[in-house]
Amino acid sequence: MPVKTLIISTLIFALLAGCSMPKFRLPRVHKITVQQGNVITQDMIDKLRPGMNRAQVSFVMGEPVMQNTFDDDRWDYIYTVEVPGLYEEQKRLSIYFVDDELNHFTGDYVPTSHTDAEKAAQAEAETAEQASEPPDNSAGG
Repeated sequence: MPVKTLIISTLIFALLAGCSMPKFRLPRVHKITVQQGNVITQDMIDKLRPGMNRAQVSFVMGEPVMQNTFDDDRWDYIYTVEVPGLYEEQKRLSIYFVDDELNHFTGDYVPTSHTDAEKAAQAEAETAEQASEPPDNSAGG
C-alpha cells in the first residue's frame, strides 16, 4: 500500500506543479528583413535626364539587376523588400535608350517636378472649385 500511495501522491503533486508553471514555449526563429535588387531613391530619379549616355545613367543608378539579352536598349531595375509578418514591397523601373542615350523611363517612380506639377494643378483646381461655389448666407436673419 505505501508504494501505491507514494505513486498517487507524486502524480497529484506533478499535476498541481504543472498548473503553476509558466507556459513553456519553444524559441521562435528570428526572421530578418530581406532586401533585394537596386535601392532606388527619389534623388536618383530626379538626376535622370533625357540624352544622358549609358555611363552617366550607370553612375547615377548603378548597374541594372536584369539585362535583357534580346534588347540591349532597355535596362530594368527591380527592388524588393520583405519584412516578415508586416509587409512586402516591390518597385520597378525600366530605362529605355535610343542611340545609346536615355530616351525615357517607366515604372513606379516619377520625377519630383512631375509630382509637384500635379499637386499644384490639383490645388489650383480645388481653389477654382471653391471660388465657383455660391457663398452660404443661411446664418443671417
